[in-house]
Amino acid sequence: MLDIRLIRENPDVVRESLKKRQSDVAVVDTLAKLDEKRREILSEVEELKAERNAVSKEIGRMKDAESRQEKIVAMRTVGEKIKSLDDELRDVDGELTSTMATLPNIPSDATPYGVDESENVVLKTVGEIPEFSFDPKPHWDLGPELDIIDFERGVKMTGSRFYVLSGAGARLQRALIAYMLDLHIKQGYLEKYTPFMVKTDTVYGAGQLPKFAGNLYKDHEEDLYMVPTAEVPLTGYHMDEIFEEGDLPKNYTAYTPCFRREKMSAGRDVRGIKRGHQFDKVEMYMFVKPEDSDAAFEKMMTDAEETVALLGLPYRIHQLCTGDLGFNATITYDIEVWAAGCNEWLEVSSVSNVTDFQARRANIRYRPEDSKKNKFVHTLNGSGMGLPRVMIAIMENYQQEDGSIIVPEILRPWMGGVEVIK
Repeated sequence: MLDIRLIRENPDVVRESLKKRQSDVAVVDTLAKLDEKRREILSEVEELKAERNAVSKEIGRMKDAESRQEKIVAMRTVGEKIKSLDDELRDVDGELTSTMATLPNIPSDATPYGVDESENVVLKTVGEIPEFSFDPKPHWDLGPELDIIDFERGVKMTGSRFYVLSGAGARLQRALIAYMLDLHIKQGYLEKYTPFMVKTDTVYGAGQLPKFAGNLYKDHEEDLYMVPTAEVPLTGYHMDEIFEEGDLPKNYTAYTPCFRREKMSAGRDVRGIKRGHQFDKVEMYMFVKPEDSDAAFEKMMTDAEETVALLGLPYRIHQLCTGDLGFNATITYDIEVWAAGCNEWLEVSSVSNVTDFQARRANIRYRPEDSKKNKFVHTLNGSGMGLPRVMIAIMENYQQEDGSIIVPEILRPWMGGVEVIK
């Protein structure tokens, strides 16, 4: 969430941010009016309460019963006015907070301007696109032929965009999760195993509500949400806490299944396992001091890139433009891997600096050693990586003419030494 003082003191900064994001700027005027109204009500309430306090003291000193009663009656009217204003203030506060929650983060000066994803910037490409002496198959053919992906039974049990991994397919996915977690631990992250369901306050604190309410799975009876990413419980882990400066940074990694309704992607990527309502992901997450934020972003990006590179997959790094930037993010780099059977680049990792946007929502601060005033931390998040698109890239890039799939060497310790899936 942005600071209301930014709306009050520098509204043009917010307007420009919304323009860069291709969003409606009218909300800035709405917020400015709500903020002004709130302050007017507060001022009036404070004046009336001061008057009531002063008169109460005066009543206590009065000896004339009739005069005292007149004052008491007059103060009842003031009390009713105060109650009415308090109710109005509560309504205005609620509207102001809910409207502020719709504002996205301010893009970094380092984020390039662009209207949509077509204007994202390719920063570099690593590795050669594999060449085959045969026509490479897409994973939706390879998986069933090797009996490692079962689409029909997944649909039978649950519905479209669900599937079952079997045998070496299930083991490959488990190997990838273990590989990523172990690598992130070596890179300096502490592993967390978090709940896969969280409270509304936790989802809100992570910036998922109200923006993405339509894409979240919710247990309405218990008021719990299935996590759309481990970023959500990792944000909530320190919600309403204050760090000592010496306790920062905090670097975490966590595996969770992710649940998303994918309403906004209806009709896209309907074949195979590229886009599903349930998928696995390993996340990296950091809590840092504001002055360490940029360096932390570079470290997380380096760590994510290493995670991809060790698998021997061709990949490229995109910097997202303002028109494609995520709601929480101020700057984002995406990593895409090449999938030979699909004949396309697939995003497997997204690394973002969120600055104090989530910390302000979740009330996560730290106590500087040289100051009595607590400050909001900066948070960063990155996929390290998201499945099943990594599975797709491995299956399609490492496929052989006989239909088998070579297991990347880095994964074999978690595959029980299996070198080829056949």
